[in-house]
Amino acid sequence: MKRKQLSLAIGLTLSLAALQAQAQETTPAPASDEAVTLDAIQVTARKREETLQEVPVAVTAFTPETIDKLNIRDIGDLDAQVPNLTIYAARGSSSTVTAYIRGVGQSDPLWGVDPGVGIYLDDVYIARPQGALLDVFDVDRVEVLRGPQGTLYGKNTIGGAIKYISRGLPTETEGTVAVTVGSFNQMDVKAAIGGSFGGNDALRGRLSVASLSRDGYGKNIVTGQDVSDKEVLALRGQLGAYVTEDFNLQFAFDWLDDQSGVRGAQMLAPNRFVPTAPPMADRYDVRNGMPNINDTSMQGISATANWRINDDWGFKFVTAKRESDTETNIDFDLTQAPIADVKAFYSDEQVSHELQLNYDAGGRARGVMGLYLFDGEAGGQVLNNFFGLLFGDTQGTVYTESVAIYGDWTFDISDRLHLDLGARWTDEDKRADVFNRGYSDGTYTRPTTVVADFDKTINFSNLSPKISLGYQATDDILVYGLATRGFKSGGYNIRAQATAVPRSAEPFDDEVVDSYEVGAKMAFLDQRLFLNLSAFHNKYEDIQLSVFTSYDSNNDGTNDAFFGDFTNAGSGTVNGVEVEYQWLPTRNWLISGNMAFLDAKYDEFIYTGLNIADEQEFTNAPEFSGAINIEYRSDLANGGDISARVGYSYQDDVVATTEIIRSGAVPITQDGYGLVNAGVIWNTGGPWSFSLQGTNLTDKEYRTTGYNINAALGVLTGFYGPPRQFSLSARYEF
Repeated sequence: MKRKQLSLAIGLTLSLAALQAQAQETTPAPASDEAVTLDAIQVTARKREETLQEVPVAVTAFTPETIDKLNIRDIGDLDAQVPNLTIYAARGSSSTVTAYIRGVGQSDPLWGVDPGVGIYLDDVYIARPQGALLDVFDVDRVEVLRGPQGTLYGKNTIGGAIKYISRGLPTETEGTVAVTVGSFNQMDVKAAIGGSFGGNDALRGRLSVASLSRDGYGKNIVTGQDVSDKEVLALRGQLGAYVTEDFNLQFAFDWLDDQSGVRGAQMLAPNRFVPTAPPMADRYDVRNGMPNINDTSMQGISATANWRINDDWGFKFVTAKRESDTETNIDFDLTQAPIADVKAFYSDEQVSHELQLNYDAGGRARGVMGLYLFDGEAGGQVLNNFFGLLFGDTQGTVYTESVAIYGDWTFDISDRLHLDLGARWTDEDKRADVFNRGYSDGTYTRPTTVVADFDKTINFSNLSPKISLGYQATDDILVYGLATRGFKSGGYNIRAQATAVPRSAEPFDDEVVDSYEVGAKMAFLDQRLFLNLSAFHNKYEDIQLSVFTSYDSNNDGTNDAFFGDFTNAGSGTVNGVEVEYQWLPTRNWLISGNMAFLDAKYDEFIYTGLNIADEQEFTNAPEFSGAINIEYRSDLANGGDISARVGYSYQDDVVATTEIIRSGAVPITQDGYGLVNAGVIWNTGGPWSFSLQGTNLTDKEYRTTGYNINAALGVLTGFYGPPRQFSLSARYEF
């Protein structure tokens, strides 16, 4: 997007914030063809209940009805439905998440490094990306907040936050059972039941389970095994004790076991070291020489205490513990030859505590104050085999202790003018215990050299303020502007190769985003049209980047090995405009969607002593993206209804991987592309409903990410999004 377009947008106050979460349900339809109004969703973006149209925050929310209609199966399917959100499965995995919002994110799932976009499951921050591409089942709402969220959320989420909110605890027994069959022998079973115990509303529970499976999109042509398949079991349980009207305790448990195989990738160019294994025609088929094992397990427990102290004050305490373990096999070269074969193990433990005090006396001031404590231990081991000649063992643990104090308060200057002030102070220690060494053979029993051996600790502290001014111009139009800072701590590179690259054993700096935003949330035509606009200007400093760096392992003048380097790029500027809309022209038709424009440029990128900013491009930052959904719905004579939807999403060309671009080299990119989806849902008017869905109906081939280690290992590969698929679902509610 051109800068003059951004200036014009700001000048016209075409600005901010996420619109009324895609497709809300309408009120009961009148007998005439008169249009009914759109409903405003309740959200908790500011840790208190507000409607989406009155909260001055760039947030998009999805109700269960919207999730069904848009066929959102996991949070990766939110990608096209939220402006300037890019989210997908990481390179070799099916449940490890890669997420970017407004050009801010983290593509490398390296342990001990904080993601740029925070994922939250029922108020609990998930610190590591492994297992965090959450499957959607038994959900009450999903909220996506864009821009820095430091004054309210977990470990200061610099790019934004994705909140997954499970269904609450009912007093009456209720439940659902849903079965889905589809392409590639898809078989999904989801079930949930909840209610009170023994007719006593004071003790309530809920249990939900999901079994999600399908065959692979491709095969290993050597072994015949499926790749890019899915085999996931998940469980969530809740128990609530409503001791009094003013005090309750909530306990929750979640568990996931992902035994899907590795993801298939395609060579984008022949590997010069294996001329007998040219690129394959199918984008999912492989000839990998490593085991088809890519297992992830994740579990968490939490306890929440809610106490209404009096009419003005409320107290909330959330304590949680989470663990995850992953074993993965990465055949970078995609051949039977051991050019670059990696076996990796990740483990993670985290304990968090959060205390909140909410104040609302019905007067001109209200807000929240909080204390957040985080203690994490992220460990791993990576066994490398290069050419069957060079063998390495990368292992270490990162210990994180973080303390934060935050506050966010709203003051009514007048009946229409509101001032919001917030701040977060963070103090964080990161300790890295690293021991990386080489071995003489693939048994990893005879060490040769030590390339990194250190135990270091570094402290990061930060004060992130926020100021926001909102003006309720009319009952249906809110305009606002805000300035805020986002912070993400630095740390150490577990993969350090201190012998060849000494600086790799030194810490990388924290990164900071100063964000300036203006916005409007508007309702027109008697609440039949919602139009939400935002424009932002972000100054991004000390950008953390993970890049593959080649080096000469035996001093023969050629780069024959690589390691995962972690560095600070310098600074950049990100400008953007976002539009979300929802229009109900008649009681039968609903048109909704979004458009996003992004202009992300490096201002400084120091590499080998030179500023190469003009040669580099931001990862996952398309200049234009958008989506439109057209839905027709009609009531049936028996009290049921039927709805049909066609959706189209488009993304401009994008750089798909983070890498150093020098001397005209072409990075792994994806040209602009569009996807077509459609679906029909029939609610019978009784307990049954049925759904027929189709995704990527034109079977578009599009890359999401890849590996570029061509200089040292001849590796240039791409991972692709899912192919065309159809599914049929039946659900019974009781």
